[in-house]
Amino acid sequence: MIDIKLIRDNKELVKENIKKKFQDEKIKIVDEVYKMDKKVREVQTKCDALKAEKNKKSGEIGKFMKEKQIDLANRVKEEIAKMGDQIKSLEEEQIKLQQEIKERMMVIPNIIDPSVPIGKDDTENVEKERFGDPVVPKYEIPYHADIINKLNGMDKEAAGRTSGEGFYYLLGDIARLHEAMIAYARDYMIEKGFTYAIPPFMIHSDVVTGVMSFPEMEAMMYKIENEDLYLIGTSEHSMIGKFKDQIIKPEELPIRMTSYSPCFRKEGGSHGLEERGLYRVHQFEKQEMIVICEPEESMDFYEKMWQYTVEIFRNFDIPVRQLECCSGDLADLKVKSCDIEAWSPRQKKYFEVGSCSNLGDAQARRLGIRTKKDKGTYYLHTLNNTVVASPRGLIALIENNYQEDGSVKIPKVLQPYMGGKKVIK
Repeated sequence: MIDIKLIRDNKELVKENIKKKFQDEKIKIVDEVYKMDKKVREVQTKCDALKAEKNKKSGEIGKFMKEKQIDLANRVKEEIAKMGDQIKSLEEEQIKLQQEIKERMMVIPNIIDPSVPIGKDDTENVEKERFGDPVVPKYEIPYHADIINKLNGMDKEAAGRTSGEGFYYLLGDIARLHEAMIAYARDYMIEKGFTYAIPPFMIHSDVVTGVMSFPEMEAMMYKIENEDLYLIGTSEHSMIGKFKDQIIKPEELPIRMTSYSPCFRKEGGSHGLEERGLYRVHQFEKQEMIVICEPEESMDFYEKMWQYTVEIFRNFDIPVRQLECCSGDLADLKVKSCDIEAWSPRQKKYFEVGSCSNLGDAQARRLGIRTKKDKGTYYLHTLNNTVVASPRGLIALIENNYQEDGSVKIPKVLQPYMGGKKVIK
């Protein structure tokens, strides 16, 4: 949610930003908010004037009573009662207008960073840099589900009986490899100075609407029936929500945390071949990172955060690239975002394994996350980034470490987490 002062002082800037995101249908909302905000301030002025007049007349009652001018005192009391009714009516009007403004402000996209490439959708995202050489071996790389099945590492048929499509059992060394990736990512981030956390896996609706836009919420979140609880789609939701309505002491900034959680997502629709494997699933596990910092620090943290993910995947012997998200592919709360994509030697292309986002003060403004200094109280900036998400990370690792004999090499950094094992046969 943007600062309403932007609409008051420069609504054309807000409209131009909406055009850059190809959401022209929202331009009219800016004018609606502008008019409503003007009306709110007019109502506030009237209300303040009436309150001042009411206080002044209240002082006259005692004077008239003292002078035995009972009729005048009663007349003033009637005037004060009418003013009270007017004030109540104005306050109710103001509350209604403010609620309508908030509902509209929640769908106005955040102001994107000038460096964001302009484009309609993810087909116009821009590759910025590659890390590691994408290799296609001379031998065939089977589909990841077939590799895992031959290693007795997965049972989707049983998961279908217990839970339905989009769920899976991981077994044996493959399950252990999955956990090794998460554990390594955890330890890597702790060494970088991040505090480790395991957050709640369910959150209230006011936290959900604080951390994400309505379209994302509808497309992703599972609602717990008859309760004000949602299953998290990523631990970023509950990690940022941890600081809801808090004024954070300056000496506690920046806040850097890395969190583990299962994640639950609807992932609606049919996805062909990938439906048979682990690419699109309703449940997965992830190591996440979040930062809450001063506004002037957020872009520096953004650059550091996505590079951490690159370093981890390179340590897994996986080539990756950074893909800059264009304006039309940015969720409404984001100022800037990029995807980290891993190389698939089977598909001979890259696929997404994580994303890094700077949300400016949008989440903080929705959730009331602030700090206080000599210049007063102000909103902080929030950022989040995928450290490692599995099974997608697991797919990338298996394909890039698959050997001609059907075995999978275990990257050196993961061997201590696998009891010293160097290969899965």
